[in-house]
Amino acid sequence: MNLPNLLTILRFILIPVYVGIFVSGHMIPAFLIVVAAGVTDILDGYIARRYGQVTTVGEMLDPLADKLMLITIILSLLLSGHISWWAAGAMFLRDLGMITGGLLTHFRKKKNVPANWMGKLTTVMFYVAIMFIFFEASFAHLYLWVVIAFSFLTTFVYMISYKSLNAESTPPGHV
Repeated sequence: MNLPNLLTILRFILIPVYVGIFVSGHMIPAFLIVVAAGVTDILDGYIARRYGQVTTVGEMLDPLADKLMLITIILSLLLSGHISWWAAGAMFLRDLGMITGGLLTHFRKKKNVPANWMGKLTTVMFYVAIMFIFFEASFAHLYLWVVIAFSFLTTFVYMISYKSLNAESTPPGHV
């Protein structure tokens, strides 16, 4: 078990910690847990790449930890009335599509599209939207919809990249 994988596991542990703090009504400490999760995400990726500690387990657990944390945050904001059903539904639809696509890619033994600048920017934008919601900025919901629209654009770009990447590796006559 290396340090990047331990940081990813810490992110899993932070999920119930976040829920407990959020449910108790402590919005700022709950947001700080979200920030801590984001920092561990940045650190585990940096350390893994910088020091050659990328593992198959880490490649699978890291995005799972990210998605579970984001889904938990979305659910908590939805159930507490901080975001609409429409916004939550759009975010869940997009994430469900990404998770399903990733699983299909894995089980079909296709090449996976690595994260690009748009995907990373989308994640940062989601965290900024979450911050605006936590701090009740007047434009938070409008900004969230901008981020949701951008996330769908990012997904479309990933789909085009996936198709292009795997078309190059598919022999003629095979699907």
